[in-house]
Amino acid sequence: MSEMVENGAAAPPLEGSEISPAAAAPNPMQSQYNSPSLSMKPLLMLEHPKAKTPSRTPNFITPLGSPIRRAMKTTRLDPQDAWLPITESRKGNAFYAAFHTLFAGIRIQALVIPVAFTILGWSWGIISLTVAFVWQLYTFWLLTNLHESTETGMRYSRYLQLFDAIFGEKTGKIFAVFPILYLSDGTCVALIVVGGSAIKLFYQIVYGGSGCPKDPLTMVEWYLVFTSATVLVSQLPNLNSIAGVSLIGSLTAVGYCTMMWCVSVTEGRLPSVSYDHVKPNTNTEWFFGVLNAFGIIAFAFRGHSVTLESMYIGTMPSSEKKPSSVPMWRGIQGAYIVIALCLFPIAIGRYWAYGNKVLEAGPRSAILAAIYAFHGRDTSQSVLGLISLFVIINAVSSFQIYGMPMFDDVESKITKRLKRPLPWWLRVISRFMFGYGCFFVAVAIPFLGSLAGLIGGIAVPVMFVYPSLMWIKVKKPQRHGFMWCLNWGLAIAGILLTMLLVAAGIHVIIDTGVEVSFFKPH
Repeated sequence: MSEMVENGAAAPPLEGSEISPAAAAPNPMQSQYNSPSLSMKPLLMLEHPKAKTPSRTPNFITPLGSPIRRAMKTTRLDPQDAWLPITESRKGNAFYAAFHTLFAGIRIQALVIPVAFTILGWSWGIISLTVAFVWQLYTFWLLTNLHESTETGMRYSRYLQLFDAIFGEKTGKIFAVFPILYLSDGTCVALIVVGGSAIKLFYQIVYGGSGCPKDPLTMVEWYLVFTSATVLVSQLPNLNSIAGVSLIGSLTAVGYCTMMWCVSVTEGRLPSVSYDHVKPNTNTEWFFGVLNAFGIIAFAFRGHSVTLESMYIGTMPSSEKKPSSVPMWRGIQGAYIVIALCLFPIAIGRYWAYGNKVLEAGPRSAILAAIYAFHGRDTSQSVLGLISLFVIINAVSSFQIYGMPMFDDVESKITKRLKRPLPWWLRVISRFMFGYGCFFVAVAIPFLGSLAGLIGGIAVPVMFVYPSLMWIKVKKPQRHGFMWCLNWGLAIAGILLTMLLVAAGIHVIIDTGVEVSFFKPH
């Protein structure tokens, strides 16, 4: 269960993990997910993919250091690793990790946070936001220190691979595959909806008063315009090649967050604004309303399905003396300073300006509609158009990073069969199929957003539960010690939060119902 070094010695398995025998296979092409260290130039040492020498390389694992490798400073690498988009190029650094983490950390759902404040109020709203922020930063630290170990010599470049190696592939298929697929594919579908709506709004702002038709395209056609743009950009081959896209996405995310709270604050509070808690008619409604508010804040921080990928772990060179976790954590710290400067002002500033009236602009109020509903007449159309443009660019960029794990998974299966790099034309076809497949889902099932609370609750453990359990499993902290108690406490709290959010999602569906309308997007 370990990758072979030149003299045939094997690196030990991940400390504390149980690697099932089923994960091993004599076929050298089964180790398609390896992410080797680049203390040496790997392409100079690649074996031919048709070599008859059997390999016992495990799925998802790369040795960083074993006694023999420390002496010989060389390793035999799986050639398929250089064929996959996440590990094809290895030129990542702390700067890449910083703006890529920043890009994944500021998502459009962050604009919904003021709605949670209408139920929780000032004190509990700020406390909940702070707890979620610190909790996610801590789980980032856990994953950063779990993904590789110089003692055991293993390295993992993908969240699911790390989970499988620690808990076993069977457990991973039951508890991790669906939440991660939802967070990846579901986010891409949601981005098509948000991006298409933003393009329509941008058109109305720019051409609304120039005699052009108010609605020249249907909603489906706006979705198609956005999807075509994302599919075109998705032809960039690997994770490092979208570094510039990620940087642009980071800047636009910071831009639209800053502009939206600045417009809200500079225009002043609305007349007769109120900060009183929204009081439902019954205690049951109040209870599930509070759970819904917690869910809004929790979902604003989701994204651990691409945590390891988004931090450029697969693209970072690593060695015993300079493990990739060092520049990675340095980049994360810088990114989270900027994330805090975006999330807290957008939540506090917009709630201060709108209060409970943030609910009056409709279901999309916390995303874009509120600022146009309340400030559409007294704010420059150029500013409003620029905000919409930033949202569009950010959505196109976000599609690339959240689609990359699916690109990687599809291409790994194809290259495993072909036993050679993916032809360019086949890569183009596979990414076209994924992009327009997401478009089909967005059009065919427009009520999918009504189920987001229920399905999103199932995905909460990926963010707030599994990292702590993985730390306990691998590091084996002293029983009843500080780290043992902290991680068990966070894991149990995350499990309870998951159960409550799923219950709240079911209650919302039963209480409000779901308007089932296929192929009729609003």
